[in-house]
Amino acid sequence: MSLEEHSQLIEQLKPLLMEPDFKDAFEMFTADESNSTRFLLKMELNRIAVICTRIIDLRDKSDLECEEVQVGKLRHFLDEPAKLSLLEALQLYRNKYIVGVYEHVLNQHKLRKEKARQNNQQPVAQTSQLIVPGVVLGSYFNRSEERMNYSIRISASQTGGPEVNGASLDLSVGGARVRLPADIRFDQDKPLRIKLLELNEEYFFDDLQKGINYKIVDIQHKDDSAILRLCRIGESNELDNLLTQLIRSYRFRYKVDVNDVIVNATGLGFERHYLPLLAHLPIYISLNDGKPTISHLLLSQGNQASLQYFQDEQEINQLPGLLTNNRLVNLIKHPQDSDHSLFFCFTYQANDTIQYFSASLYELKQHDALELFLGFGASKTSWRVFKVSQQSIDHKLNYKTSTLPGDETHYSALVEQQLAGFSYVLQLIDLTNEQVQSDYQTWFNPSDNVNKLKKFNQTKLKQNSIKRLSMPFSERRREARYAFKTLVDIEHNNHKTRGISHDISTRGLQLALEDNLNLKKPTDVLLSFPKLQQIAGKTSLSNLPYRLIRSRNHDQTLHLSANIGHEPHAGVEFINKLINHNRDKLEQLSDSEGELKELADGMKNLLLRQLANVPFFVEKTQKSAQLSCLGIGVKTDAISHLFAAGSTKPLNYNLTPLFNESQFKQLIINPVRAMKPIDGLKYIEIFLQVSRQGRGAINIQSQLVNDFASRDAQIAFVRHAKTVGRFVALRVYYGATEKPDMSYIRREMEYIATHASHRAKQLEALLWRVLGAGELLEISAEVEMRYPELHQV
Repeated sequence: MSLEEHSQLIEQLKPLLMEPDFKDAFEMFTADESNSTRFLLKMELNRIAVICTRIIDLRDKSDLECEEVQVGKLRHFLDEPAKLSLLEALQLYRNKYIVGVYEHVLNQHKLRKEKARQNNQQPVAQTSQLIVPGVVLGSYFNRSEERMNYSIRISASQTGGPEVNGASLDLSVGGARVRLPADIRFDQDKPLRIKLLELNEEYFFDDLQKGINYKIVDIQHKDDSAILRLCRIGESNELDNLLTQLIRSYRFRYKVDVNDVIVNATGLGFERHYLPLLAHLPIYISLNDGKPTISHLLLSQGNQASLQYFQDEQEINQLPGLLTNNRLVNLIKHPQDSDHSLFFCFTYQANDTIQYFSASLYELKQHDALELFLGFGASKTSWRVFKVSQQSIDHKLNYKTSTLPGDETHYSALVEQQLAGFSYVLQLIDLTNEQVQSDYQTWFNPSDNVNKLKKFNQTKLKQNSIKRLSMPFSERRREARYAFKTLVDIEHNNHKTRGISHDISTRGLQLALEDNLNLKKPTDVLLSFPKLQQIAGKTSLSNLPYRLIRSRNHDQTLHLSANIGHEPHAGVEFINKLINHNRDKLEQLSDSEGELKELADGMKNLLLRQLANVPFFVEKTQKSAQLSCLGIGVKTDAISHLFAAGSTKPLNYNLTPLFNESQFKQLIINPVRAMKPIDGLKYIEIFLQVSRQGRGAINIQSQLVNDFASRDAQIAFVRHAKTVGRFVALRVYYGATEKPDMSYIRREMEYIATHASHRAKQLEALLWRVLGAGELLEISAEVEMRYPELHQV
């Protein structure tokens, strides 16, 4: 066996090297290999993971301009493509400079030179492969201090010795790097006193006149110079403040390394495109006396449907009846077992009361109730299938996003205390597919007694126990309310009256009535806007469906929300345009949840630490559109890992097994371009057959669910996939995005623009090109439950 024969397997394992569960992953991916092969693979991976001390210097190897790049205590000289390769590899290996990073940078440099040589000889053949880069989401870090590339005159001396003149290369509050003559003879065990001569001439500070003591970390000889890396000795708040002021005053004269900030701002920018569309409901679990309970929900524009499903006739949230203490305990104990994470629900309404019936797959198997519950429940219009993902919270990590040097790393004490009280983050993922309800109904056995379902009737809660927070979007998002008065006609059960709006948002309004309609909440009403109709053109603003959320002032003041179904809501679309075109003229009202924005921001950061799915983004091009990138979490996920095997570059993913460029355009891009952000997400489903081949390669065969000739063909595909390897089903969500939320990354953009204006313009252009987003969601366990034939013994 040679390592070349298993190169693809090694590439698959590389992204997992720095993961805590690497040992388990290694055992899983090499289960079919011999002991000798596993030994050699482990030796090679251990070699790659060794911390590297070698410097990369491309100044005599590249035709492009090179500049210094610092990684830890090492200074490299890299051209721009090599800097990007270095950044990619460091992200892959958790910001550790190991042998794998060193080799990746050099290999990519060789590939670029070879490609350039081939381009000079022959045209490049066009390919339809769909290979895209990854953007890291949810990992936003900063340097503890800003490092400036200073070059000023200095003098260096040790006690009893002469002063030696030289120049600084860079300076920070805690350290420096200086260039001195090659023949210096300094004792590395003794302090070195540095005087900043040019600063002494420009400013008079006693501490600077005396010099600053440093410890010599190392000395490197290059050409006719000695490069000393220094660390400041002793603690002095006055000197810290002094150096900080000097660095800030000089920041406009010297160059700052902004790569970290660009990476952070890019992730935050793409995050703001993705989160408004998030259809899953984040749930935050606290432990009370050792028992897990639901504490908070995090709401977005896309997950309102899941929230509303569990709102009963009294507007009391019945979600705790689904996720009971026992179910939460089983879910936490068995995070990888789909029997405990797959839930089936339906409701029954009698005497104006909604009863909820729910069961986990585990419970249905235990009570021998699969046929009855799935077959009967799927006949109801209220039928729902939910998947619950979970992650434990590591409280050693900061809750707050800190992206700029000097940023505060903590929220207020109260918010930090609240975030520390969360133990787990769950996501309630709605897997319901109306087109396959008939498949579930084939489970039903007419001889079963429906009364047996009573054991699955949820205990009805009488009061709300869960706190809700909205995701912290900027005020231009739909949550913002604006003062606006217009005439509104309201109708309910053929009773009509008229009112005046007090304020509006895209999806709702507050209305003062002329006459009381004696409405009971929640209830559905029809609204018409006669004054707005005069400027609405062909758009009809009559008899639009809205829902009464609450009322006050003896039911004279109503709070209404648009009832959005599968078809676009004309009122929502028109008011959205009205607000966008008149934002400067409208008075924005205060945000009642403003005081909770810090907590919501921290909850959002906890959610993004581990992505349950794989987001992707679609961007405009000059002629059309294309897949821009995938969103990758800090922890490796099974879906992106599957497609990483088809690419030789870190943080690059080959989605060709799903669809090539032309198929992606037909299935995703064209529909996205016809959609509006208000439409939410649509989806397609794809079946995959995943099998291992020799030399560590993975073979993936895929087929769209809609392309199967029959239900029997779908079952045959699943069976064959499980025979030759494993079966994977993916749901591919897609939708149109809003304009980029540049206000959210305003500070980062200003910082980048100050030190590298062209990079700021590039990033802003990248975010403005995004026109759509979506995600890849694994639904394998749910798909297999559609077919009773797969479960017959």
